[in-house]
Amino acid sequence: MTTKNKIRVGFKNLLVTGGCGFIGSNFIRYLIDKGNFSGRIINVDKLTYAGNPENLADIASDFAPGYIFQKVDICDAAKLEEVFSQYDVDAVCHFAAESHVDRSIKTPGDFIQTNIIGTFNLLEIAKARGDKFKLFHHVSTDEVYGSLGAEGLFREDTPYRPNSPYSASKAASDHLVRAYYKTFGLPATISNCSNNYGPYQFPEKLIPLMVLNALKGKPLPVYGDGKNVRDWLYVEDHCEAIWTIMNSGRTGETYNVGGNAEIENILIVQMICDILDEIKPAADVKPRRQLITFVQDRPGHDRRYAIDFAKLNTELGWSPHESFKSGLRKTVEWYLNQKKWVENIKTGAYQKWIEEQYGS
Repeated sequence: MTTKNKIRVGFKNLLVTGGCGFIGSNFIRYLIDKGNFSGRIINVDKLTYAGNPENLADIASDFAPGYIFQKVDICDAAKLEEVFSQYDVDAVCHFAAESHVDRSIKTPGDFIQTNIIGTFNLLEIAKARGDKFKLFHHVSTDEVYGSLGAEGLFREDTPYRPNSPYSASKAASDHLVRAYYKTFGLPATISNCSNNYGPYQFPEKLIPLMVLNALKGKPLPVYGDGKNVRDWLYVEDHCEAIWTIMNSGRTGETYNVGGNAEIENILIVQMICDILDEIKPAADVKPRRQLITFVQDRPGHDRRYAIDFAKLNTELGWSPHESFKSGLRKTVEWYLNQKKWVENIKTGAYQKWIEEQYGS
């Protein structure tokens, strides 16, 4: 790594949206645990099913008043404006989004509201702050580009061809951010990342779902023939990439972030089974690969994603540290060692605590 560590834009009060979610909480941990940011972090999160304050429980207790949490829906423009004003927000890192493709097929309206209207609200409030506002970084996905064939990579100039309500809503938010930069001069950067994995990921996603099902001896459902390909990115590598872009990236630019780890879904599930068989064998000592069950494919399931992150590497010197093999083992071991977190997620205990603290 040869990236610059100085804060290029000089912001002091960083608003992180969706900071109790998977990537958002890892990003806040990255900033605080690595000593990368000396300013104030304001975490705004609606605390939906995937937003869990337990992800940052130690941060909340150990780093106040440098870390502040506000339970706010980004679709509530009035409350958002209060937060911006109260904490003199001069930068935003925007993670908050509905992000599960299957859920977007069942309830697309939620994705339109949060991912498009919520992003619009943030942009409007940031714009109104004028010269006080330093940077709006928008975190997006490679799914906006659609599906690849057997060859080729998504580049920053790849045309958008979203195939699900989720990816369409993210594509719309990307366009809004770019439009506010071009039309209003709002300082902004965008990153489009490949599939993330690592600690604190909600267990509806492929890797934690397979880990937890395998531990319980439950079926491991794999869509279609299992040969859909994704490029996998360890979450801490992604957080480093985002911070690199926020510090050193060119305003108005988009940067793709990939893990250089293309792999078929079926191979991932098999790897998880083998790791668990090695470090925590099943009670009946049967190989967990026997639990793999092929199920009907998802509608509009993109066949292959793969990211070209040459721009980020060439301009800013970033590349991932973790191989998929090393990152996957770390991830499996994390879930094995976080029994209380897993239990609270599975039982919904964390949501009861949220209701007690903040109301429903």
